[in-house]
Amino acid sequence: MPVTEPFGGRGLHGVLHRPDRPSGDGLVLAHGAGGSCNAPVLVATAEAFCGAGLAVLRIDLPFRQRRPRGPPSPHAAAEDRDGLRRAVTALREIASGRICLGGHSYGGRQATMLAAEEPALAAALLLLSYPLHPPNKPDVLRTKHFPQLRVGCVFVHGTNDPFGTIDEMREAIALITAPTTLIAVAGAGHDLKRGRFDRQAAVHSLLSFRS
Repeated sequence: MPVTEPFGGRGLHGVLHRPDRPSGDGLVLAHGAGGSCNAPVLVATAEAFCGAGLAVLRIDLPFRQRRPRGPPSPHAAAEDRDGLRRAVTALREIASGRICLGGHSYGGRQATMLAAEEPALAAALLLLSYPLHPPNKPDVLRTKHFPQLRVGCVFVHGTNDPFGTIDEMREAIALITAPTTLIAVAGAGHDLKRGRFDRQAAVHSLLSFRS
């Protein structure tokens, strides 16, 4: 049976999912601006990937470690990316194969920015409800770094997400020259039905980028 255990040290705080039949690969997941490593969508996603043989580390970003509630500060985003970097480094000591990176909303956005800065850091990205733009502000796009992404990206996005329509997501993803997949979750909002969607489609898509 897979094992779930607390994970800490090196300024990290989170939960590690150890598979019963390890593939050798791993995945780091980070939460959104209003969540934590225990967000239902992260737990459900981690369980699905652990079931496929990956060691999965879901972490609390530095801003959440400082405050149990409240949004992140834009001025501290670099520190949150450093937390992701440290998590990838820590997971490499547990999973000897390829390490993927991603998260929900803000966590996924920071993962893309880090991967754009350091293309060799992760084998692929898993992006749950990427916050393409603030609600009702479609012109304030968060895509400046997309052309610098060099690894495969799997986007999982709800059809009712106020942070970007499916058509807006398709247009934005076209800026990425690396392979991409967009999985639309019918009727889902920004919380992706708290993880109640076809997670196996995301597993299959991400694993295809690592082969």
